[in-house]
Formats: sequence, structure tokens, C-alpha cells
Amino acid sequence: MSSDALASSPPPPASAAKLADIPLQTLYALLAPVTLRAGDSRATFTNWGLSYTCTPLSVFEPATEEQCSLILELARREGKTVRVAGIGHSPSDLACTTDFMLRTTRLNRVLEVDAEKHLVAAQAGVILSVLHDELARHGLAMRNLGSISDQTLGGVVTTATHGSGMQYPVLSMDVKALVLLLADGSRVRCSREENPDLFLASICGLGSTGLILEITLEVEPAFRLKEIQESHTFDDVVGNLDSIAHAAEHVRLWWFPHADVVRVSSSNRTSEPRKPVGTWLWHSVLGYHVLQFLLFLGRYVPALNLWIGRFMAWLVRDRTVTVDDSHRVFNIDCKYPQFTTEWAVSYEHAQACLRELRTWLEREFADPAGLRPHSSIEIRFSAPDDIWLSPSYDQRTCWIGLVQFKPYGLNVPYRKLFAHFETIMLKYGGKPHWAKSHPLGPAELRALYPRFDDFVRVLAAVDPAGLFRNPYVQRHIYGSTDAAAGARVFKKMP
Repeated sequence: MSSDALASSPPPPASAAKLADIPLQTLYALLAPVTLRAGDSRATFTNWGLSYTCTPLSVFEPATEEQCSLILELARREGKTVRVAGIGHSPSDLACTTDFMLRTTRLNRVLEVDAEKHLVAAQAGVILSVLHDELARHGLAMRNLGSISDQTLGGVVTTATHGSGMQYPVLSMDVKALVLLLADGSRVRCSREENPDLFLASICGLGSTGLILEITLEVEPAFRLKEIQESHTFDDVVGNLDSIAHAAEHVRLWWFPHADVVRVSSSNRTSEPRKPVGTWLWHSVLGYHVLQFLLFLGRYVPALNLWIGRFMAWLVRDRTVTVDDSHRVFNIDCKYPQFTTEWAVSYEHAQACLRELRTWLEREFADPAGLRPHSSIEIRFSAPDDIWLSPSYDQRTCWIGLVQFKPYGLNVPYRKLFAHFETIMLKYGGKPHWAKSHPLGPAELRALYPRFDDFVRVLAAVDPAGLFRNPYVQRHIYGSTDAAAGARVFKKMP
């Protein structure tokens, strides 16, 4: 960006003329107030897990739809791509780019709440925790949630983020309508009735169909959840998986393979008074700081990680009962930055898959030079849906996630561990969570997703020049082998 453009006096607003008629220098001047300076710490993007980082050519933080239109026009003129990014919670390079980045930091308003119809309209950059507070003021709540509420609504929608519950699909299924700004600058509304193909492509669209301006979401009357957590043996849980998974509205499991223990969380809606009870040892100084120090030691003495896993299981060994507002029960403390991989397998294959995982890990634990995961494996469930790129498309789903914590933000071994894990997931037809790193290209994805080519067809129609295609999209959707789209281009330590 030229210094002359920055120094020029503000021109008239873009609405006074067609975008194509605005001189290039005027475009730069119009966008100067929402362009981060090179020295601004926010001009470099790093995800929450401290695993991927990038320095875009320019980072914009627009506050209006008009400014978004100007950014797209500038990208078209300069031959650059635009990547829309929110908070950066995705543990992958999904948000990374070396071209233009559009941060939704200021596109974060709740636009309308209809308490009677149980609908809320919001900008894509609204953070879920803020949305919860606004909904609560109207006696409403989201019907299901993932593990955190620190990410943006747009990020949740474009990656088909899920919670847990055999009768509850991915969160994108609660979206009723979207307003998109397409690559050609047109503003389009889509829903299941209006532009349905664009809608079904966009509610798990990886940010590649267009810039989401507005999301209309179906919610429900505010509710509390009563959560009971208990620890059981692996054989008891997996042997009775169907009865356990259906025993409550929302069931999730944390399996500590080092101790052969599974922590079962069962939650149902309730009218009981609030009783926010946490696991004291897990959430205390002991549970946070001592555990982090032990994980730090485990970086250098891998044998300690078996003991650390048993220690984690011991910290949460007691039966607990919690009654609280829904989002406080749905959300958990993720504690530390982490590497993570998560895959969705058909529920019908869940027991066999989990048993094979245990057989593999028992071999590793028995081998003095074997792999040493140090954390629990999270297991969740979701109902079928009809979203083209949703891992739960047309199937009941068991989600299985593996984490390697990064104590004090330091790297830990994970690549061999994840590779073995992914091999087993693929054996059972597993599909990766779109927000997380995975090795699959279009050939493998096409075999897993019957509507994959429909998705690509919509992208060709709405973005033929690839304005919204960053390296992640180029690599996984289009099979790019270019060095700029490599899987480890944005890794902090390749």
C-alpha cells in the first residue's frame, strides 16, 4: 500500500459510485482506517493452539458491509485471494493465507432476536459467549454446543462444528438462512427454500463459497442441564455403548487409555435449581499448574506420560452432579494449547473402532520405545444430517478426538501418534473434522462424500476465479501440490 494513498484525504463513500469506477488509490484510502499496520501484533495471525502462523499481505478489520465490498473489489483488482478469519480456534491452517485476510472482529453484532419464533440473526463474527448472554436476556439459548464458546458463529457454521447427543445433529443444522457477499460483489440470501444448493454448500463451506454477512439461527427457550459424571472401565462402557449413548440427551466420554478408565458425562434438561459443581482437583491450582509442569517433564521423559495419564484419570475419579445453565455445562476447560485430531466414524462401527484403538495403544504401552500419548481421548455423538460436506452426512456418527497438550506453549511429539490414529480411523471409513489438520485430498474426500462434486460445482459457479481459495482449500478441495499449499507451510515448527 503506497504512502501517498494513506496520506490522501478521505474520499467520498463507496456507495456514491459503482465499485468498478472507484480508482485504485481511492480504494486503498477508503480501506486505510480498517487496515492493520505492518507493526501491529495482529497483522500476524496465530491460531489458539499455537501451531500455525501466517503473515498476510494485508489484514483488514471491516466494520460495515460496504467496507467488505471494498476489500473484495481491491482483491479482484490486485489479483489476490481473501481469507475470512475469526478468533483462530481451528487447530489447522484453515484460516491461514499470505494474501489478504479479512478479520471478522468488528462484524460481531447480534442483529435481531425473535423470542416468539425462537430465531436470532447475527453477524458471522459474533463470539458464541457474547451470543449466549444476548440470548439469555430474551430467555433463549442454543440447543447444543461444542466444547468451547470462544469461537465465532461463522467459524462454527462453516466447519459443521458439533456437540454431542444421539438426537442432535451438527450445529450447522440449526441455521435457517445466510446472507453472503459473493466473489463478484453480489449480496445473496440463501436458505433451504431460496438458493438451496448455495445454502447446503455454505453451512459447511470452509469459508470458500463467500463472505458470510448474516446468520439466522434457530434456538430454543433457555434451559438448564443436569450433568452426572462417573468413571467406568473401558469394557463396561464400550460393551454397553448403545445403552450409554442413548441414556441421556447429551452424552460424551473421556477415555484415559493409560488407566483403562472412561469418564462418562450424561446431561439432561432439568428444572432443578443451579448447582454449579466442578471437579475441584481438576480445576484447582493442582489440577492446572501441577499437571502442566508434569506435562512439561513428559516432553523430556516420555515414560512419565503413562503415569500422567493415570494421574489425570485420578483427578476426575469422583462422581459429580452439576446443574447449571446449558452453555456452562456444554463447555469444558480446554486448559492448554494443543495439537489435536478428530475423526467421525459411522456409529455402527464405533465399538469395533474403539476396541482396535485400545489394542494398538496397549501394544504401544507395552513397548519400552512405544508411543506415549498423555491425554484422554474424547468421544462424542451426533445425529445424521443432509449437509454436503458434513462428516455426519446421512449417518449417525461417533466422533473420536485425540489431543497432545503443549505445556507452556511448547511443542510435543505428535506426528507419529496421529498418523497411527488416523490409519485406524480411515480403516473404519472415518472422516476428519474440517477445522482440524488431516491428510486427505480430493480423491479420498470424493470417495467419502457423495455430494463432494456438487460442492465443487457450486464453488465453480459462485467463485470461478478462486477469490476465496486459500492454501487449505486449494490443497484439500482442489488437490493442489504447489509448495505454497503444502500441509506444513504455516507450521510454526515444520
